[in-house]
Amino acid sequence: MNETLAALSERFIRSRDAVKDVLRWENHLIYPICANIFCARGATPDAARLEAARTCLKEKTGVFSNFRGSVSAPAICLLSLAPDPAARMARVTEIYAVLKEYFMGAQYLALAALILSELQPEGSVGETAARARVLYERMKKEHPLLTSAEDTVFAMLCARSEKSDDALLEEMEICYRALKTRFSSGNSVQSATHVLALAPGAPQEKTAKMLALYDAIRAHGGKYGKYHELAVLAALSVLGVSPETAAEEIVGVSEWLRGQKGYGVLGIDARTRAMHAAMLVADCYAPAASEAGVAAQAAQQTAAVAMIAAQQAAMVAVISASAAASSASH
Repeated sequence: MNETLAALSERFIRSRDAVKDVLRWENHLIYPICANIFCARGATPDAARLEAARTCLKEKTGVFSNFRGSVSAPAICLLSLAPDPAARMARVTEIYAVLKEYFMGAQYLALAALILSELQPEGSVGETAARARVLYERMKKEHPLLTSAEDTVFAMLCARSEKSDDALLEEMEICYRALKTRFSSGNSVQSATHVLALAPGAPQEKTAKMLALYDAIRAHGGKYGKYHELAVLAALSVLGVSPETAAEEIVGVSEWLRGQKGYGVLGIDARTRAMHAAMLVADCYAPAASEAGVAAQAAQQTAAVAMIAAQQAAMVAVISASAAASSASH
């Protein structure tokens, strides 16, 4: 690993442990996702700010609120990064109320409200929500058995795209057909196509780069999942780094993680570990748009949104797994 990636990987583990120290009793898979919320933003979790954000969340939501449960830990982490957590939570609540005019209330909708509060801190979100509903209905018409509440998050991100609805949906379908030749999980492939559609470039080229990256990881002796992990791989593949370089770095970070607490024989499995490694490699290649030149800013902003979509895909997977586990226990 290069020095930058090594430092980021160490910060990832420290961030995971810092979040776990404050937010106990969460699903163990949510802590790495929370850690990456900080790593992707070049920040470090602060115990006092996490506590304050948790208090704010509890004061502003009820026991049965959709902001509790699996969404609460990511929500607290995002709130802790805001200059004024109470003001951010007020904005989130305002956005959530608007979204509920178009979608059924759910944890995924709460997650969408959190994302929009970061991407669109001011102004009306009504237009975005209305367009998201149209996109969602068209997604559901195209793939009725695959499209469900979790896709509201991606519909909301797509609704902020400068591409037309027709262009977005056409790209998704082209990408879906190409990826389905290699991966069997329709839900996971659909999530990956949402990420790819948000990025610039021809859909055929984007799917080819993603598949080349997947194959390069295998060629380097790594294991990468074929399910919820695909969305993160899709995001990394559109960031401009060569498949060979990215694959080598993913395998290197994954091997390093294998020696860390929680990633051993009885810890997180190899495929999920590789996804966490891919998230860290993507963090290294996705600088903020403000750091780019004027000509590159649009592409950087689009890539940043693609990365946000991938992060949400990882969160959605954990929320879904938690919900399934909860249902099985009753």
